[in-house]
Amino acid sequence: GAYNLSNFVLFCIHQHTVRKLDIETSAMTVVGRHTGEPSKVACSCLSNMDENIVVSAGWNSQCFLWDVRASSGDPISTIQLPGKAFGMDVTGNRIVVATSGRRICFIDHSAGKTEVVMDRESSLKYQSRCVSFFPDGSGIALGSIEGRVAVEFMEDLGVVSSIGKKKYAFKCHRVNDTVYPVNCIVFHPKHKATFATGGCDGTVVTWDGGNKKKLATLPKFETSIAALTFNHDGSKLAIASSYTFEEGERDHPLDEIFIR
Repeated sequence: GAYNLSNFVLFCIHQHTVRKLDIETSAMTVVGRHTGEPSKVACSCLSNMDENIVVSAGWNSQCFLWDVRASSGDPISTIQLPGKAFGMDVTGNRIVVATSGRRICFIDHSAGKTEVVMDRESSLKYQSRCVSFFPDGSGIALGSIEGRVAVEFMEDLGVVSSIGKKKYAFKCHRVNDTVYPVNCIVFHPKHKATFATGGCDGTVVTWDGGNKKKLATLPKFETSIAALTFNHDGSKLAIASSYTFEEGERDHPLDEIFIR
């Protein structure tokens, strides 16, 4: 993942480091490193809480908070997760991480304290692939390897649903009898229950989560959709088309980025 914060870009790589690239000078520095067994330290998720605090999680079953202003390279908080991190999102002072073992962890960072406030089982039967908060933080959308999305809420944390609905799930990214993983979910910044999903079938689909309706399907891309993001007002959608090795090593189209 990568995030643009004012005059620098933050990104993580599978070699276990979180790095900062200064846009003006092109200077690159290491913000922090995931530690542990070499085969388990890959940094798989990255997001930011604000201009200074960045969150990363990885295959070492840990979540880290980093201060990009610090030079020590040490995390300001380390949280133990129940499994490998496969997907993560942040809203305000709350973090959600989807891990192996079908666990969903909610973490709060406030008043100088970071703690897991809820660890529950996913409502989906198969491994999670991605997770995203509603823009107002009242719920999450969770995607799995089995072409399905769950919309869940957080009543257990005292959060009232913004759309007044119970949790539900629906099938997506399927072609006849072939089921494809859901790789990414991104919410529209202005329409609180509208989101887009990208899958290994090479399609991007938009949904009305409040009324449980499909809105539109973009023309199919040449290969898997690896990442999606809306711009600040939701008028444009950036789409990363990149083979995600769901069928193992093979010839595949070049990586491309599209704006729709």
